[in-house]
Amino acid sequence: MAMVGGRNINIFLGLFSATATWVGGAYIESTAEIVYLPSKGLLWVQAPLGFALSLAIGGFFFVNPMRSKNYMTVMDPLQETYGNMMGALLFIPPLLGEVFWFAAILASLGATMRVILDIGGSLAITISACTVILYTLQGGLYSVAYTDVIQMVFITLSLWICIPFALVNSATESIYYTATHQSYQDPWIGKIEKHYLGRWLDDFFYLVLGSIPWQTYFQRVLSAASTGQARLISYLSGLGCFAMAIPSVLTGAVAASTDWNQTSYGLPSPFARGESAMILPLVLQHLCPAYISITGLGAIAAAAMSSADSALLSTGSMFAHNIYRKILRKKASETEVLWAMRTSMLVFGAGAAGLAFYSSSVYDLWFLSGELVYALLFPQLCCALFAPSTNTYGSAAGFLVGLLLRLLAGEPALSIPPVIRYPACSLVNGTYSQLFPFKTFTMLLTLGTILAVSYLAKALFQRNLLPRSWDVCNIMGGTSILIPLQQVEKQERLPTTALEEKHS
Repeated sequence: MAMVGGRNINIFLGLFSATATWVGGAYIESTAEIVYLPSKGLLWVQAPLGFALSLAIGGFFFVNPMRSKNYMTVMDPLQETYGNMMGALLFIPPLLGEVFWFAAILASLGATMRVILDIGGSLAITISACTVILYTLQGGLYSVAYTDVIQMVFITLSLWICIPFALVNSATESIYYTATHQSYQDPWIGKIEKHYLGRWLDDFFYLVLGSIPWQTYFQRVLSAASTGQARLISYLSGLGCFAMAIPSVLTGAVAASTDWNQTSYGLPSPFARGESAMILPLVLQHLCPAYISITGLGAIAAAAMSSADSALLSTGSMFAHNIYRKILRKKASETEVLWAMRTSMLVFGAGAAGLAFYSSSVYDLWFLSGELVYALLFPQLCCALFAPSTNTYGSAAGFLVGLLLRLLAGEPALSIPPVIRYPACSLVNGTYSQLFPFKTFTMLLTLGTILAVSYLAKALFQRNLLPRSWDVCNIMGGTSILIPLQQVEKQERLPTTALEEKHS
């Protein structure tokens, strides 16, 4: 029960922790960067609205079925419906996603620490990783939740203190004017070209739906004291995510409205130097007084820390509960599982810290693994919760189809050329760009494959078109190899984590 805080996290802690999970360093820095980029602008800032809708949808549709059976992790319904082995296979995309996410956060945190403390990148990443790993190991979900409260308060106050100084700097023109008028660069409000609409919609649906099947989200709503509180936490944290983007949007607008030649940064501009990703700390450093900028840079570090600990805790929880307890050591005690979780957090954290030294590749791998979670895990979770008649054959077929389609679509950031060129695929500077909403198309095709193959497999065995001896997954009953999760928990004699029986 340590994984979900004894299901006794109050609404105050839950709200701050859920908001802090999404409002990380990447969130506030990338929001400012997109607003600042001449080719993007405010209209391309999708994360605030996307996360808000994602948390609203999660609270409305997913909280009740997840809590009604006292699930511990997002993998529980998948293992209960499709079996432990299929669940272990489905564990791979979110595991990679969380590890790469943690590594990307450490890389961002290290870059910020270099600016604040003027220390080397390797030392900054090592210090950051050790800090996050140690306090997460020490207190589990409660230590993460309490530090999230402190970090959120610090982030909010620090960024809002810095904004007025940046707005009134003599080198900055009025952001109201530059929103729609050409100044030092294109208007920061941005625009969406017609041929990019498909990609915009694809990215938006990816943020809205692909943000749901993550343990970092379900760990918060499953730890709440009641279903009503869990839903309220989900709804309010969505509003919190949206509100926390406002300082970053203003910072990006200020950067787009600044004559950098009048600042200590000088020319060429951050965009010309290829430093757009660091635009938030650059604005704080060069447009605010030194004593003010330090607090803002500290807020970025705090934001990164608030997401890093969540990623580490969720990875350890899924491994300990769904792999160690359900597959490797079915009779493990609660204490043994807790130590397995701590050990796995230490191993995954150390591995992510090593990957953080290759920051550019880590970000690209994180994006790809996140897309795999959207294309593979979201349809699997939907079917397990809302279409329980689906079976292991459909799950395996959907996983294979989704994986192949996503990989064959290519990944420019990793120099993987597309084998499948969807409509509107274009060649730009020697690199193919998919403008068709292929991520959402892959997700829908995965969903359809799970439903169709599940129905087909069951029909073939029911009508004796295939011999029952071929039913290796035993979807037709008999001596089942897919032990329901409730029975597993009873056999282990773990009443504190047992799932409720469904009584008709």
